[in-house]
Amino acid sequence: MKPDDCILFSGGAAGAESAFGACAERYGVEEVNFTFEGHKIGRDRGVRVLNHEELKAGDVSLEYVSRLMHRRYTDAPTIRKVLQTLWYQVNSGQEIYVIGTILDDGTVRGGTGWGAEFAKLCNKPLQVFDQAKDGWFTWADGDWQAHASPDGPVITHPHFTGTGTRTLQANGTRAIEQLFARSFRAAS
Repeated sequence: MKPDDCILFSGGAAGAESAFGACAERYGVEEVNFTFEGHKIGRDRGVRVLNHEELKAGDVSLEYVSRLMHRRYTDAPTIRKVLQTLWYQVNSGQEIYVIGTILDDGTVRGGTGWGAEFAKLCNKPLQVFDQAKDGWFTWADGDWQAHASPDGPVITHPHFTGTGTRTLQANGTRAIEQLFARSFRAAS
């Protein structure tokens, strides 16, 4: 796959999303970062500011998300808008890559967890690099499985989503860099 045929969908936030964006830029992959007015992000390339109507299209019941995620989400306007932008990120990508931590209940820690759960609901290929376990995991057959390849996944769809934690660790950064290197090696 050629990098110039690909689009990374993300949110441009500090941490994993900015690292995905930096790799996309380095490899010549187009970048779309969904955000909303007044939200501070770390990327200025490919910014797509969602208006009020577009945010409503990505709205979800916080009660539903709280039950699904086994945690409480407040009805604060900012968290609602972040979840709405995650809807756009996941909805736009054909496969989803997340950097974070898989919890014992099978969800992913933090707001990023909604992106992973939404990917599951949409039956999209989902890969999570668990920083605590220092490895890639694939959602398959209703459970997390260590990735089949010891090297980790390869991007196989031209429209992919990269999201994750704001507290990116060195192994998470390395996982993103290696994902791009494996996926676009021949084209670089």
